[in-house]
Amino acid sequence: MLSGTSADGLDVAVCEVEVGPTTTLAVRHHGAVGWPEGLQERLLAVLPPATTTVGEIAALDHEVGRAAAAAARGHDADLVAWLGQTVFHGIEDGRATGGLQLGQPAWIAEATGVPVVSDLRSTDIAAGGHGAPLASTLDALWLAGPETRIALNLGGIANVTVVAPAGTTAFDTGPANCWLDVVAHRATGTAYDVDGALAAAGTVHAALLDHLLAEPYYAAPPPKTTGRELFTAAALDAAVAHAAPGIAAADLAATLVALTARTVADACRAHGAVEVVGAGGGMANPVLRAALAAALDPVPLVAAEERGLPSDAKEAVLTALLGALTWHGVPGVLPGATGSATPRVLGRLSSGHRPLRLPEPVAAVHALEVRS
Repeated sequence: MLSGTSADGLDVAVCEVEVGPTTTLAVRHHGAVGWPEGLQERLLAVLPPATTTVGEIAALDHEVGRAAAAAARGHDADLVAWLGQTVFHGIEDGRATGGLQLGQPAWIAEATGVPVVSDLRSTDIAAGGHGAPLASTLDALWLAGPETRIALNLGGIANVTVVAPAGTTAFDTGPANCWLDVVAHRATGTAYDVDGALAAAGTVHAALLDHLLAEPYYAAPPPKTTGRELFTAAALDAAVAHAAPGIAAADLAATLVALTARTVADACRAHGAVEVVGAGGGMANPVLRAALAAALDPVPLVAAEERGLPSDAKEAVLTALLGALTWHGVPGVLPGATGSATPRVLGRLSSGHRPLRLPEPVAAVHALEVRS
């Protein structure tokens, strides 16, 4: 389970995972669970550059934990992997300084009685990595082959994993849905641009697009990560005031679609991939998907379903895999994928209702077989 950058609820996947040199994974169930009323608004209200209190952070940590516990209850599981709700990701001089994921795992362990693997980012940050994107392990095993393929996730932030014969690199490319969601909510009252209708009614504003593309993050070399700390609503408003005051909402949405398509395609183009495999909520936006396909051409954009994984639950499936690897003593990040030089077993364990009895560690995982 996890909640993504958009903080719009919980993504849940129930997976059967058998960890070994060739690990097998089958998705038995997946879905989305909404937050209790008012919780999303409270989560968004503490995101930088907003200020808050220690009391509100503590309260949210437990509220999110209780919501996750309710979502986990009733599933027949041996282990829960919980990535939480990221509310801060610190970057200084290109290095990750730390982050914060809310959602107290004790509530999940108490509700289900089974062990919980949580806090999956901090170990990688302590080892010199960015703690994100963690998708590189799943992607490298899933898409491995003699040719380079790129896994793309279009959440609030877009991230890619370049799976090449010579090695794997993962990094964030920039905004996918986070700014689009802000514009859609302001213009239509909906949480996102439903079916891309708002962007489809607009025209790209060239001067604003050029101004947005001047953001130094795009030119920085990987590994790199970013988040709502950089791509804030206030930053978008400042860019609009500078380059396109008075722009219509539809034209702004169309420009943001072009920004995502351009920055993702630029990030992918340098690697000579034979295909880009897309997942995440942005793949359900036909306008964004079409713009991205055009920007990537002649490299094809295919949906994760065409390669055996559900597009709208891929990050939850990833979380399940990371939890299973931790349980079996297998490092959850490939060397160099997020900037850390040394692979580490990720996360921390909450025991549930019984003492922990971990299996014998698995030496290494070399391949992933996705089963139906």
